[in-house]
Amino acid sequence: MISALGKIFTDLFIKYMPSAYVFALVLTLFTGCLALIWTDASLINVLSGWYDGFWSLLAFGMQIILVIVTAHSIAQSAPVEKGINWIARFIKTPGQVYLFVLISGALIALISFGMIVIVAILARELAVRVKGLNYPFLIACVYFSLGSWVSGASSSIALLLNTENNFLMEAGILSELIPTSYTLGSSLNIIMILLFVVGGPLLFYVLIPKNNNQKQLSDLLVLDDLPKEPSVKMEAQSFKLPFRAVSDILNNSALLQMTIAAFGFIYIGHHFYLNGFDLNFNIIIFTFLILGLFLHRTPLRYSISMKRSSRNISGILFQYPFYAGIMGIMLSTGLGEKIGELQVSIATLTNYPFLAYVSGGLVNFAIPSAGGEFAVIGPGIINVVKELGAGLSESEVTAMIARASMGIAYGESLSNALQPFYLLIIFPVMASGTKLQARDIMGYFVIPFILFFIIQSALLIWMPL
Repeated sequence: MISALGKIFTDLFIKYMPSAYVFALVLTLFTGCLALIWTDASLINVLSGWYDGFWSLLAFGMQIILVIVTAHSIAQSAPVEKGINWIARFIKTPGQVYLFVLISGALIALISFGMIVIVAILARELAVRVKGLNYPFLIACVYFSLGSWVSGASSSIALLLNTENNFLMEAGILSELIPTSYTLGSSLNIIMILLFVVGGPLLFYVLIPKNNNQKQLSDLLVLDDLPKEPSVKMEAQSFKLPFRAVSDILNNSALLQMTIAAFGFIYIGHHFYLNGFDLNFNIIIFTFLILGLFLHRTPLRYSISMKRSSRNISGILFQYPFYAGIMGIMLSTGLGEKIGELQVSIATLTNYPFLAYVSGGLVNFAIPSAGGEFAVIGPGIINVVKELGAGLSESEVTAMIARASMGIAYGESLSNALQPFYLLIIFPVMASGTKLQARDIMGYFVIPFILFFIIQSALLIWMPL
């Protein structure tokens, strides 16, 4: 019955949900109109905020692109291909593929959500090898597993609260840092991790579609028989001149590239020695890049792998600026603060974490960046929590602020199941060569979203501090 209900939601999304780009355009108009109605901003104020915001996520967009192409480059190396073949020996049924992808995705996302690209690549390869897979459902498995990142080592809100001289301290909203023992190390967060690592796979296993007709990867490819590319090594050999040339020696010099890789590994070790397990986009990208150099061994092979990896990133290139523009409207007009004020105006000692959770989910539709979203609604929610906690001990108020802040993070993460922004990370890998769109995937998230919303809400409200 649950599986049949999932099919109903999937069919509805296929029928009514537009492409991710159209979704961004509609959301832009909706946000602009809401700002005009609900705030004192003029049309020019809205348009100016939209224009200024357009350029605010360029660095972030480039980071996402580099995560995708460097990870995809690694996957094309001979050692990784051998590793995938080894894993595939033990995973022979669709059910095993779904469970493996959900569990490994949730665990890897705890390190960094950018690393989910590796799981997407592995899932695509398993879809080639294992017959009977519902490929859109497999993409949904990969995407939903990404939600655990907010409880892990790269959880931007939790890390911000424990960062010296953060904007909350500079503004006088916080007087001291909030250690990660109150956020990532809390019993609440441990339960949230188990929810994704254990609960998510079990739920999706129940939701496996019964009918997979015309849903396998081979059915969805634009061409029935896509030409098989030669290996990176074979293509590199084809570029060699028929006579000995200095250019060929340099292009295929393992010594040159491995020397650079060695220096890169030295710096990576130095970074983690000084900073501990400090993961951010920059060090992840750099690690992926250096690892790619090492695995491909020569400059020409690495160049070929990067060229192949860069084919399907157009969605990120032109859609990210539109979401940045929406964020610009929210910030410049004060619309984000209005939404936060509306939610917290009815806050009590019992429901404040739930209201923070809902605020995080709602604002995420316009600002799909946890850090950017927290900058908009975080200060207002923290001030309300401090007022509610008047008369309580300092440690109790700190725990309340941590819970409200993580509530925003959990809401932001779960609401990604209802909007296609971060599918842009996975689609360049998994939808390559197909006509799949967000509407083919999003319907599978309705039941998981409802159940996770109920469970997370209950945990935030009733689980003891």
